[in-house]
Amino acid sequence: MEAAVIGAGSWGTALAIQLARAGHAVTLWGRDEASAREMAETRENKRYLPGVHLPAPLSPTANLEEAVRAGRKLLVCAVPSHAVRETMTLAAAYMREDGVIASATKGLEEGSGKRMSEVLDECTPCKGRVAVIAGPSFAKEVAAEMPTIVTIASTSPQVADFVQHAFVTPMFRVYALEDVVGAEIGGTVKNVIAIAAGVSDGLGLGHNTRAGIITRGLAEVNRLAMKMGADPLTVTGLAGLGDLVLTCTGELSRNRSLGLRLGRGEKLSEILGSMKQVAEGVRNTLTVDDLARTHQVDMPITAQMRCLLFEDKTPRSAMVDLMTRQPKREFAR
Repeated sequence: MEAAVIGAGSWGTALAIQLARAGHAVTLWGRDEASAREMAETRENKRYLPGVHLPAPLSPTANLEEAVRAGRKLLVCAVPSHAVRETMTLAAAYMREDGVIASATKGLEEGSGKRMSEVLDECTPCKGRVAVIAGPSFAKEVAAEMPTIVTIASTSPQVADFVQHAFVTPMFRVYALEDVVGAEIGGTVKNVIAIAAGVSDGLGLGHNTRAGIITRGLAEVNRLAMKMGADPLTVTGLAGLGDLVLTCTGELSRNRSLGLRLGRGEKLSEILGSMKQVAEGVRNTLTVDDLARTHQVDMPITAQMRCLLFEDKTPRSAMVDLMTRQPKREFAR
């Protein structure tokens, strides 16, 4: 099969490598022509995945039309959430209506609060043929062919089945489900919670605190997801609990690392200026908090991260305010 990945960051590159391992001819698009040329010549994405060899069936390019036409069967969207609508609107001019899009972007659209699958439904001719890749999966470990388990969500069982079989290899196990809402909300809110977990670790608050943040963070994921129509089982699976635990505890987590540095006293502007890649949790904290208010969902960790990131609240004050909230029942309905 011929496939294409739009977005040559670490995650997009790792997914392109995975598709090549699965036996497909893959075109990897990145907007920077010099970087695409370097990848083609050196067979390595030195900026985002240094030391990882790009297999022969993988062809880097900076020509969007070339990439989209090459991926006429399967197109993977792996650009940051704030760039999805613009990039995929441009790509739509070259798409076939019978193609399938797999969204590998975790986040919500700023302003509208729409999920990435909704954005792709609107700006491409592939409405109803969109799948979502979710679950615990650091790009570096996927690229290194470490055993990884993810899930593919689509409202169409046929589309989910198609994408599932396109990616699966002995070291990359893929499940499928139909709950797109749960998969996307889980993959979005976990980044916000991971910042909080990092802040806690940066303050030196210990393992008890981190475990509490993860558990109560899962409750926030569940509340918002169910309010938006998700299946509660999804939150207990790979797209919910699995991804949350990985992002809150893994050393490779950009969002946890950002929170860690905030907890140690660094300024947000300095941290963002030093990062090569986007920490989706920062942009999505505002969007998730706005969505929670719209749906009247109680999400105190998210609310405190908004105060910390955008209202100059100190990390310690945010943690104190979380701990001194009015006592409640754990499973209040």
